[in-house]
Amino acid sequence: MIDVDVKPDEWSHWVVVDLPANLSALPRGTLSLPGGAKAVVSNFGDAAYAGPCPPKGTGVHHYQFTIWALPTATISLAPDEKATKLTALLSKQALDRASLTGMVSAPILPFASGATADTPSYGPELQGFAYPYPVVQFDFPSQRQTLHMAYMDVPAKNSNGRTVVLLHGKNFCAATWEGTIDALAASGYRVIAPDQVGFCKSSKPQRYQYSFQQLARNTRALLVSLRIRSATLIAHSTGGMIAVRYALMYPTETTQLVLVDPIGLEDWKAKGVPAISVDDWYARELKTNADSIRSYEQGTYYADHWSADYETWVQMLAGLNNGPGKELVAWNSALIYDMIYTQPVFYEFSKIAVPTLLMIGDKDNTAIGKDLAPPEIRKTLGNYPELAQRAAELIPGAKLVEFPDLGHAPQIQDPAAFHKALIEGLAK
Repeated sequence: MIDVDVKPDEWSHWVVVDLPANLSALPRGTLSLPGGAKAVVSNFGDAAYAGPCPPKGTGVHHYQFTIWALPTATISLAPDEKATKLTALLSKQALDRASLTGMVSAPILPFASGATADTPSYGPELQGFAYPYPVVQFDFPSQRQTLHMAYMDVPAKNSNGRTVVLLHGKNFCAATWEGTIDALAASGYRVIAPDQVGFCKSSKPQRYQYSFQQLARNTRALLVSLRIRSATLIAHSTGGMIAVRYALMYPTETTQLVLVDPIGLEDWKAKGVPAISVDDWYARELKTNADSIRSYEQGTYYADHWSADYETWVQMLAGLNNGPGKELVAWNSALIYDMIYTQPVFYEFSKIAVPTLLMIGDKDNTAIGKDLAPPEIRKTLGNYPELAQRAAELIPGAKLVEFPDLGHAPQIQDPAAFHKALIEGLAK
């Protein structure tokens, strides 16, 4: 059992190894383990079961119980191992796993100024928000500092030998790929779903020179650490700009490129969207709340449609922007917006040399800084049916799949239709 909200390495409460393969349950209140099984010293410094005990003032903690199916009857684990390293070690060896997450709330401290009682408050690395699969942290050096990328590594069911990397968008996280992860794993793909630096459960550095090249390098470093030599990149929104840069930098390591409503299909700056400073972006981001997120997403991501299923992702972002690290979250977000605006990839589409599938919701109208543009320019931006056709013409051999009634996030708005088209597109 691991408390996933203790940073940076999470916290093990109970570790038991060598459970018999035919064991289906432990009796309630048992004081002994079945024959052959033994407890390993946890992060509390002993081998006893330590129940949920979140520190005062830290809000909701998520306690993840995971049972791992291993190919051997016994395994040796170091005592008091960092929980993230423990998860990474088992992930590499496991045949399969199953997790159950329980939530326990610590006594809550008074709300910070500007917070509201109906908005969650998550930490700067999204502490308090549970992901659908175990989260591992990849530590690496970058720009004279040590950073970490959170990621999920989900094994395939009946593996086909292929690995897929899911790259999230600007207002999304690895967790928002939950349905896609399940569909891909069920179809035989190993799935790696990282949070990029500056996003969600990954590092929010005080200083960082953001570029799509840097984020591509970070992603490749993660894959190298996992000994993944080549992968298919499935990338959404801003993730599409990262994936394009990755494919241009590492074509021999990119099996296939799938771009799901990518932004960057046009150069907003060249079209007349006025520039604003990083400080201006920061001021805008500090004003982010659940209402503004919901309003924007309904009109842009979901084609003016709304479902209760989307609210989870609204609250995820609102809680991140309402937590104790909201200034650092907003600053990194501002730097990222400046990167998106100033570093177009559109002009290099013709140089992409890997098989590419474009998956486009035709009612998408995303355009960075559109609200800053004069009305006559604003109405020319984010025309995704036109932009997608042009991108398909520019990218050699690209295939285009369109969803006429969907918006910016087809994988969330109509998962059944999207995943059917995705699996078919990957098989070709």
